[in-house]
Amino acid sequence: MSKKSWHMDRRSFVKGLGVACMLPYLECMGMSSLSVLDAPSKVDIPKRLCYLYVPNGVAMPPKESEYFNKWNWFPTGKGANYKFTNTLSSLEPHRKDISILGGLSHPFSRSVLGHIAGDTWLTGGDLRGAYKNSVSVDQVAARHLAKNTRFPSLVLSTDGGVGYKSRASTLSFDSSGKAIPSEHRQREIFERYFSPNGGGTTAQRRKSLQQGKKLVDLILEDSKSLNRKLGAHDKAKMDEYLTSLNRVEEQVVRNEKWLDIPLKKFDSDHLNLDVSPQDPEAYIKATLDLMVIGLQTDATRVMTYMMAREDGMGFGDSFPKFTLGLPGHHSMSHDKTAGHWEEWGKYDQWLAKQFAYFIERLKTTTDEYGPLLDNTMVLYGSACSSTHNANNCPLVLAGGKNMGAKHGTYTEFDQKHVPMSNLFVSMLNSVGLETEKFADSTGTLPSILT
Repeated sequence: MSKKSWHMDRRSFVKGLGVACMLPYLECMGMSSLSVLDAPSKVDIPKRLCYLYVPNGVAMPPKESEYFNKWNWFPTGKGANYKFTNTLSSLEPHRKDISILGGLSHPFSRSVLGHIAGDTWLTGGDLRGAYKNSVSVDQVAARHLAKNTRFPSLVLSTDGGVGYKSRASTLSFDSSGKAIPSEHRQREIFERYFSPNGGGTTAQRRKSLQQGKKLVDLILEDSKSLNRKLGAHDKAKMDEYLTSLNRVEEQVVRNEKWLDIPLKKFDSDHLNLDVSPQDPEAYIKATLDLMVIGLQTDATRVMTYMMAREDGMGFGDSFPKFTLGLPGHHSMSHDKTAGHWEEWGKYDQWLAKQFAYFIERLKTTTDEYGPLLDNTMVLYGSACSSTHNANNCPLVLAGGKNMGAKHGTYTEFDQKHVPMSNLFVSMLNSVGLETEKFADSTGTLPSILT
C-alpha cells in the first residue's frame, strides 16, 4: 500500500468510525470488551449511570476549628434533618433528589497513598503491591446496557488520555484492568457522537465504514505476522494494540447496525464548544451539557467524567486560580497555614456548584419518559476524605427516582463493615444487572437503594 493510499484510507476509516483522526484515540470511544453489538431493543425504559470525580480529597477541618461548621464538606446532623455547611449549600434546592453518603471507602485502598486510591475509585482494585487494577463498575454496566445504545459508554475527563499508573486521567478500566483513554475536546466529542451521520450522507457513511473494516483487517493481518518476530516486551505492547483494534472493529460493526436509525432530536443552541481550561466554569459546563445530550438522545447509558486529575497534574489544578484567585488545588490540600480551610472549602463549594448545575440540567431536560434525572443515577465524589486519606470518601448520590433510590438523608455507614463496593452492587442492580458481587462487596445498600 502506498503512503498516499494509507493516508486516504485512514481518513476514510476514521470518518466512518466517527472518531478523532489520532491513533492514540483508537481506544478512546469508551469501549471495553463487548459481548453484545445489537441494534436497540424497543422494550425498556432507559436506566442510566453517571460518575463524576473530583481529586485531592475535600476540606475537613477538625470539629474544634472555627471553620468546621462553615467549611466542613460533610453536613452537620444526620438523617433527614441534616444541615449543609457553606460547601454543599448549592445542593439545597435538590435535597429531595440526593443522598449524602459518609463512611464508605475501598478497604484495599485505605493503606495506599491517597492519589493512587484515585485509580481505584470505580474499581475497588487492590493496588497495595504490584499495580494490577481490575474492571471499573461503569464498564460492567456498559457491557450489560450496550445492546440498547449506539455506544457502550462515554469516558470523559478534563485532560484526556489515560495518564499513568497511580495518576490516571481516566476513571474507566476494562475487563483486564487496563485504563480506557478518556476524551476531553468538547467540539470533537460533539462531532463524533452527535453530528448527524458524522457530517455525511448515509451512503457516504456506509462506504467509509466498509473501507474502515477492510483497513482494520489489513492492519490485523500485518500485525499478527509481525508479532511472531517480536520479543516479550514488544509482544505485550503489540497485544495491547491488537486489543484496541479489536475494539475498533467491534465499534465499526455497531456503527453499521445503527446507520439507518436516526439520532433522537435535541437542542444544541445552548452549547458553547469554543471553551478553554482557562475558563473552568465554561469548560466543565460544556462537558456536562454534552453528557446531558448523550443521555437525552440515548446514545449511551453509562458515562464517567473525571473533572480533574490527582496530585496537581493537568488543567484542573489551576481551576482555583482562574475561578477564585486561590492557590493550586493540590497545594491547597497540603496547606497548613491559618485560613487554608476556608480557601479549600470555597473551592469545594465551587466544584459542588458545577455538580448542582448538572443535576438541574437533568431535572429540566426531558425525553419521552420524563425528566432525565428520574431515570439517571449520578454519583459525585472523591477517593479521599482529606489529604491522602482514602477513608470516608465524600459521596453524593443523585437521581434515580424510578430506579429505587430513596433520597433526602445524610447517612454515615460503618466503614469497618460496609465497603464502597456495596453501593456499586446496588447501582448495578438499579439498571437491571442483578448481581450480588462487585470487587470486595459484602452486600448492598438497602437503606439508600431498594
